[in-house]
Amino acid sequence: MKVIIDTNGLMIPVQFNVDIFEELKRLGYNRFIVPLAVIKELESLGKKLRGKDRTAAKIALSLSQRCEVIEACGHADDIIIGLARELGAAVLTNDIGLKKRLESEHIPIICLRQKNRLGNIKDDI
Repeated sequence: MKVIIDTNGLMIPVQFNVDIFEELKRLGYNRFIVPLAVIKELESLGKKLRGKDRTAAKIALSLSQRCEVIEACGHADDIIIGLARELGAAVLTNDIGLKKRLESEHIPIICLRQKNRLGNIKDDI
């Protein structure tokens, strides 16, 4: 199964000490996708953030190398939604605004649970 990983999804390992790739595999995902817009966003965050957040952005950028990068132009959230629809993929994100948009499109969402594991959002419903 395919999963698209958002910017904050790639920052989870540093911020919450969760191995997102092992967790995604546990949930049955084996194809990890990152839009180029997310990589650009991480590069920008790595330059303007400070402290732990800057470290998280830089590590997230290195983690993105373990993913398939898809080139697409535009706003990251719009690209993620379009790709998820096109590829039939779930999305890993903790972004509240993006989650609402994904729910309205009936796209599967994976997010951080209890700050120590990943889970499908439908598990809460």
